Amino acid sequence: MNRRAFLITATAAAAAGLPLLPTPAAARGGLPSRVRHYLARALAAGSPGVVCGVIQGGRRYVAGAGKRSADGPAPDSRTVFQLGSISKTLTATALAHAVCAGTARLDAPLVLPARFRIPRKGPRRITLGDLATHTSGLPSLPPNLLKGADPQDPYAHYTLDDLAAGLRETQLSTEPGSVYAYSNLGFGLLGQALAFDDVDSMLRRDVASPLRLTDTTTKLRPDMAARKAVGHLAGEPAPDWHDHVLSAAGTSMYSTADDMLRFLGAQLRPKHSPLQAAIELTQRPRFTDSGSGLRIGLGWHLAPLPTGRTMTWHNGGTGGFSSCAAFSRESGTAVVMMVNTFSQESATEARPVDALTFELLKELDAA
Repeated sequence: MNRRAFLITATAAAAAGLPLLPTPAAARGGLPSRVRHYLARALAAGSPGVVCGVIQGGRRYVAGAGKRSADGPAPDSRTVFQLGSISKTLTATALAHAVCAGTARLDAPLVLPARFRIPRKGPRRITLGDLATHTSGLPSLPPNLLKGADPQDPYAHYTLDDLAAGLRETQLSTEPGSVYAYSNLGFGLLGQALAFDDVDSMLRRDVASPLRLTDTTTKLRPDMAARKAVGHLAGEPAPDWHDHVLSAAGTSMYSTADDMLRFLGAQLRPKHSPLQAAIELTQRPRFTDSGSGLRIGLGWHLAPLPTGRTMTWHNGGTGGFSSCAAFSRESGTAVVMMVNTFSQESATEARPVDALTFELLKELDAA
């Protein structure tokens, strides 16, 4: 794999202000028929397998589909996928939980052990809120990530020593708090600031466990391994990603459609969640990108729907998986779609999984 292809794959989790595709005639026959319609379109776009989960009017529905292959049966609600950068919203929830508990502040500067040099540009230091809104000025990736990397598992080799060395080489592109620029490095540092060298345990304790996300973890249990889909890249099986240092960015998290619907259900009705205050805080817009008009909460992106309501969303991906989750609190609708293939947006079109997720949410929101 050449350097450019590697960089595209290594930043697969990156989100952007993606356009909505034109909406076709709505599928007829109710929610199951609509979902089957979108599953078929995901397979036609090149996904070996796909699962789609929906919440509408308090009803939850999940279905999966797969192409005939030797990879096993079609995926379902408990099939395990790598989640990618949707995991950033879990990290942001952990930050919000700490803020609500009084143990962190959004305007507090990023602090790590002394050997980790935090880059500066201008008079203001990077804050935790800057990291959670992608306005830190940090690059997408550490400058030394490629050194010694396996193109098929690009974060696995990276250590805390490497991070310390990489930060000494890192320069900010803009002053903190001034410009939106999506950064895996930024969210990785946010996790380390919240729970140095213990990020994965922190996410399980503070977010996954309270919300009963039993299959949302960076470490596969044996029962999860038996349910895991095989990732694909360019039509060939691809290995999972592994990461200990920057995992708060979503580089190695696993999950299922069942867990993601629980998570989205909590987003739709925070008052029924043990993390109500934190969830409300993550959804509150804190920055608007001047170029696209995209609004940013803590982790979440917010964009207008044709109805005038707000779509709150995040997408993600690793070397063999792609995912997207979106919801509208005003209409009580949510959609998650997970596929077991890497995909990349073009200059003019969104990734198929993103476009289909947004399109289905738009249909349901208008219904």
